[in-house]
Order: sequence, then structure tokens, then C-alpha cells
Amino acid sequence: MARKKKAPPAAAGAPLFMATYGDMVTLLLCFFVLLFAMSTIDSQKAQQAVISLRNSLGVMKGGRTLVRDIEPNPTPEASEGRTAGPSVEIRMLDTQHVAHTINSYLRTEGLDKAVQVTVNQRGVQVSISDQFLFDSGSAMLKPDGQRVIYKIATLVRDVVPAIAVEGHTDSVPLRGGMYRDNWGLSAMRAARVASFMQEDGGVESRLLQAVGYGPSRPVVPNDTPAHRALNRRVDIVFLSEYPK
Repeated sequence: MARKKKAPPAAAGAPLFMATYGDMVTLLLCFFVLLFAMSTIDSQKAQQAVISLRNSLGVMKGGRTLVRDIEPNPTPEASEGRTAGPSVEIRMLDTQHVAHTINSYLRTEGLDKAVQVTVNQRGVQVSISDQFLFDSGSAMLKPDGQRVIYKIATLVRDVVPAIAVEGHTDSVPLRGGMYRDNWGLSAMRAARVASFMQEDGGVESRLLQAVGYGPSRPVVPNDTPAHRALNRRVDIVFLSEYPK
């Protein structure tokens, strides 16, 4: 009589600790899903982070810079009744486009040699000779200067987050007059240009700042009449971001 074959041994089951480990992993997964469901994502901050990352990696084209359009020093009365939420508006400043727009206008008017436009880390800088804007020792804008400043202001007033108007002089001491010295003259000229951009150019006052540097920031040495003429200027800087 043939012997009965023995049944093969049953396969060994999973270790007992795996049941406890699986329960723990499942509970952790449920916990993080709950946290994610309770959280809210700020789309503006997410967009800002993505754009900043692209900019740092050199992905963005055209010299674009991420900027914020904010209201400086809001008053308590102005903040009453506002709903909670982000109060900044993300705006892209295409510095290359702004520079191209201004240069195209200057070439059309034949002023591309009298007015210099450069792009730097601060934004777009428009340098205008004082001879084109003012009479010697004066802070009253000439008609030709008013026309150019007005046109430039209307071209870019809706796309820039801030504008810095900076007055400069040469190193020759100012003798007599109502401004006493080069510091007073440069400051008054900067203020006059900023005031004109607001009142006639339609630029919001909160976007403007004016400062006089006197002879402290020359572009070339003050060693010849030609060099001193280059240093006597007003720089209108269309800033890439709102000043902190």
C-alpha cells in the first residue's frame, strides 16, 4: 500500500510587528492629509516664490523683475473696514521694455544724444543734462525740459513701482543766489522735476521721491569743463522695486 504524500508546510506569515507599523503609517498619512486640508495656499505668495526662483536661475527674459505695488504707511482710518487678506499687488517690471520705449521716443525727437538711458541693478536710469532742463543757477524748468519729462512720465507712469529723482552738480562752488550752495540747488532741481511729474505728468505722489546729491556723485572727474557739464545732471530712475 503506497504511502500518502505529506502536504507541504504552509508559508510563513508576515512578522507581527508589521501590523503595528502599518497602522502607524496609516495614522501619519491621515494626520498630514488633515493638515493639508485645513491649510490655505496664498496664490500670490506662491506666484512670487515661483517667479523669484526662476529669476535667480536666469530663466526670466527681458530683464523682468518681481515687484510689489504697496501703499506706504497706511493710516488706521484707511485700514478700517478692510477684509483680511493680502494687501499687495504683484507687478512685473520689464526694464528692457521700459528702456526701449523711452529710447524710441528720444530717437523720434532727436534727443537720444542729449538724454542717456541705461539699465542697471536699480532699474532704468534716465540722465538729463542740466543745460537742457535749467538755466545756470536756476531751478525753473525750461519748456523743452518740461515737454520731455511730461512725455516720459506718461509713457511709464502705469508700469513702474517707484521713481527716484536725483539732482547732481559739479564741484564748482555756487556763489550767491537763493540756494546758497550746490546741495540746495541740486535738491531744489530734483524736487521741481518730481513736482512736475506729479502735477503735469500724472504720476502718483506716493511713487515719487526726490533727493539732491550736490557734487558728491560725479560720473567723471571734475577736471575739465566738458566733464563738469556731464556731472551737472538730473537722473530720473525708474526703480525695479518699491524702496524699503
